[in-house]
Amino acid sequence: MSVPTTAGARLPFFLPAALSLLAGLYAATRLVLDEATTDRVAGVHGILMVLGFLGTLISLERSVALRAAWGYAAPALLGAGGLALVAPSPRLVAQVLLVAGCALATAVLVALWRRAHDDTTITQVLAASLALGAAVLWLRLDVADLLPWLVGFVVLTVCAERVELARLTLPATAGLWLLALATTVHAGVIAATLWPRVGTRLFGASLVVLVLWLVRHDVARRTIRSRGLPRYAAVAMLAGYAWLGVAGLGWLIGGPPASPERYDLLVHSCFLGFGMSMVMAHAPVILPAVLRVALPYRPVLWIPLVLLHIGLLIRVVAGLVDGHATPWQFGAFVTIAALLALPVAAIACVVAGRRTSAVRPQASEPAQVSA
Repeated sequence: MSVPTTAGARLPFFLPAALSLLAGLYAATRLVLDEATTDRVAGVHGILMVLGFLGTLISLERSVALRAAWGYAAPALLGAGGLALVAPSPRLVAQVLLVAGCALATAVLVALWRRAHDDTTITQVLAASLALGAAVLWLRLDVADLLPWLVGFVVLTVCAERVELARLTLPATAGLWLLALATTVHAGVIAATLWPRVGTRLFGASLVVLVLWLVRHDVARRTIRSRGLPRYAAVAMLAGYAWLGVAGLGWLIGGPPASPERYDLLVHSCFLGFGMSMVMAHAPVILPAVLRVALPYRPVLWIPLVLLHIGLLIRVVAGLVDGHATPWQFGAFVTIAALLALPVAAIACVVAGRRTSAVRPQASEPAQVSA
């Protein structure tokens, strides 16, 4: 098997992630309309979104960086696991595929770390080990019991990517600090499973400290005063940090979620407020590297970002004040619309970029003739 180097060759690894996202949004719609639904897909909503969608995308990006054919087995297995969750097959099939995919994704990161021995990559190894732990534990535990594992996977992965991309603007010791904080988060995840009352508070405290450190050093605090892509990315990142801080404080103060409203706040503050906001912030940088498709910045990218945070704010406030009633449902549907709007906005940016690049050579021809 050769290494996929073109957009067409890598697209088959991307499509299962997109299908997992659509299935996850369908499941979210069913849960919003009827929380007691027994729909098969609704029951695996969280795993679909975190391992089927985000897990496949993250492992694909790391496999591209590794440039080894065997590495692409990780996104292939995770994508297949996401599809198997939706297909009329035994759940065990999907669980085995996800465990194998997470194990290979961890191996890819270990191989990348052996190349450079850098702190951001070993942080991603810690993150991938949490995804693997969640996939293994799902063989015996409910998804709700895996929340710290899944949150830790997404948070540590995103934070490591952020530090790696912003390396030139961060202190020389940033990698070591990140690794130390990531180790604390990792310990908090394990403690939250073994001793929930105390461990979840330790986990929450570790998230709060991580957020404070990131906000203290992230260049987004300065680039938010810029224009175009730098401002857009800065707003998305700072908003993501704010939501992660809310979730961390929720665990630190309240411990394990004792009500559906608190559980909803913790889950969606982390995965929507932080995770998806960071995906939106970095999509114009990461997507071209993975699919070799230029994604130039256009103002249309603000639409899904604004919808995401407005909808999440309505959802969280309405849920805490009035329970899962009509305002909460409205906020939830706005966040679903935001995630559906993201690929539409990205496609619009790609098309607009290609039109611009097609026009530029024509505009330069008269100058060449006159010269």
